[in-house]
Amino acid sequence: MAQGQPGVVGEIRPPEAPPEQGGGGRMDRLALASAGVPFRLKVAIVWLAIFLVLGFFLSLAGFDWGWMGEKARFIAAGLTFTLVIAVSGIVIAIILAVLGALGRLSSNPVAYGASGFYTSFFRGTPLIVQMFLLYLALPQIVGGLQDRFPGTPDALKDVLTLDAIYVGIIALGLNYGAYMTEIFRAGIQSVGHGQGEAADALGMNYRRKMRRVVLPQAFRVIIPPTGNEFIAMMKDTALVSFLGVGLTTSEIFRRGQLVGKSDFKNLEALLLVAAMYWILTIIFTYFQSRLERRVSKGYVRGPTPGSSTGRKKVTFQSSGGGGGRGGGGGGVIVTEDPDGGGRTTEGIG
Repeated sequence: MAQGQPGVVGEIRPPEAPPEQGGGGRMDRLALASAGVPFRLKVAIVWLAIFLVLGFFLSLAGFDWGWMGEKARFIAAGLTFTLVIAVSGIVIAIILAVLGALGRLSSNPVAYGASGFYTSFFRGTPLIVQMFLLYLALPQIVGGLQDRFPGTPDALKDVLTLDAIYVGIIALGLNYGAYMTEIFRAGIQSVGHGQGEAADALGMNYRRKMRRVVLPQAFRVIIPPTGNEFIAMMKDTALVSFLGVGLTTSEIFRRGQLVGKSDFKNLEALLLVAAMYWILTIIFTYFQSRLERRVSKGYVRGPTPGSSTGRKKVTFQSSGGGGGRGGGGGGVIVTEDPDGGGRTTEGIG
């Protein structure tokens, strides 16, 4: 039978070469050439390239860099109030989240209903609307109470007529507490039921069981998303400026607004503010990752010193005969079990 004639039984056709893929080949060669470069160095190079591109475009914008260097210290003075608002808000949010999560897990209809209404309302309305409701509605409600009930003390109006910074702290705590309620609920439910049953067997009441057994284990799951919520809250402190915060208690966004408008340098001021928020985010992200690693100790499985990883080592040993592509040389597959399973060989021809 002639080779290469179509339709002949037993026809032998030469293998077809795969289609040329220039882009894939270049990428493969580039990956092979950079295989010895550490991954972190590659990431650093990518970041450096991005910074160079951003620097090029910023240089074209014609910013007044001298003004930015002069006003950076004035804007940075608001970092204290940014952190005070964020830390105070997250404390309120954590307290409300714990209470809300316990209410969502409770069989008491009052606790379940109250926590359900709380999470539904504060998750279903914008944060800026909640700030204005607290800032404007509380004094008006007290005024209505005094008109309806003349015996209402005037001190109540003074207490509920809050400064903008306090309204911002309360609103942030209420809003983020509603979102964190679901985080805490999921963290509590992640603890095995056997832990609670063991606490019940030891005679612990509900409060002691949650405080000594369940919540400490739940915090391992709760901490990572709580850190993310704090970072997000730190940036949302900028919304407090819309309530008309005074200069003495203004955070960095409000200070940037004021100095930018006064000198007609709004873009320069906003660029400084954005850089400061970014630096804060990087710093707290670093500490969050350190805290996550610390609380996860004892829960992440890994090889202990002096122990084996449990992985089998498989190697191929050529028999030396024939060699080469398409040759007839055989070999031996050697499997070594580090956990005491010994060494096995399997010949292939």
